Amino acid sequence: MELQQLMVYIIVALAVGYLVWKFLLPKSMLFGKKKGSKSCGQDNCGCG
Repeated sequence: MELQQLMVYIIVALAVGYLVWKFLLPKSMLFGKKKGSKSCGQDNCGCG
C-alpha cells in the first residue's frame, strides 16, 4: 500500500468520524455544552 492511499484512508476515516460525532451522537454526550436552568418569576416554576 502506498503512502498516498494510506493518507486518503486516514483522512476519510477522520471525516466520517467527525460527521458521526457532530450529527449522530446525542446532544447529552457532548462536552462543554451545559444548559442553565430556566426559570421565570419568583416561584421558580420552570416555565420558559
